Amino acid sequence: MSKLITLLHDVPLFQDLSVAELETIVPLFVERKFKKGTILFFEGDVGEEFYLIHSGVVKIYRIDNSKEIILSLFREGDFFGEMSLVQKGLKRSATAETLEACSLYTLMRSDFQQFMERSPRLCLKLMEVTMERLRKANEKIYDLTFLDVRTRTIKTICRLAEEYGQPKAGGMFIDMKLTHQQLANMVGTVRESVTKVLQELQEDDHIAIDKKHILIKDIQAMKKQIY
Repeated sequence: MSKLITLLHDVPLFQDLSVAELETIVPLFVERKFKKGTILFFEGDVGEEFYLIHSGVVKIYRIDNSKEIILSLFREGDFFGEMSLVQKGLKRSATAETLEACSLYTLMRSDFQQFMERSPRLCLKLMEVTMERLRKANEKIYDLTFLDVRTRTIKTICRLAEEYGQPKAGGMFIDMKLTHQQLANMVGTVRESVTKVLQELQEDDHIAIDKKHILIKDIQAMKKQIY
């Protein structure tokens, strides 16, 4: 129980709850193990569960004209499926798949509903979190529509740095392994185009890539190329 309480303290949705409130909600979670490549749910499925990642990586994606578009990559401490907590019967807007072996905590909407009715703060926080993710989704739609591949690639790398970056000697290290294909699926283009942009960024000494990890040498110089 203590490790889950510690994890929940760092989740925006639950971080405003008291220890007593967290101790009440913790028993509602179920820990589940999944193998790499497991489909947690498909786009169009009825959503009934909220997911919190204890370990591993999960990708959220949609298929558009037979092409995979990665909307998000989630790892330890991240959560997804929160829309299922808002309204009964809502269908999943994307597919979720594990990229490696994962340990996840799941929470059923029916269990969470009773707790939410007693906690107005949690209702407000759920609304805030949902609106922020909708804002990011709208921003991604804008990027796909109006930005070129180079700008989208740079913006995606900078966003990953904000979410998973660790300061290191020589720059900002993105603590997540990414293949060129995965990055291309996040950017919404073909692998060859992303490979070309990454090569140019390395030649300009903006980034370094080692064993599928990206090190941004000067993130401010990268951001200046976006705007």
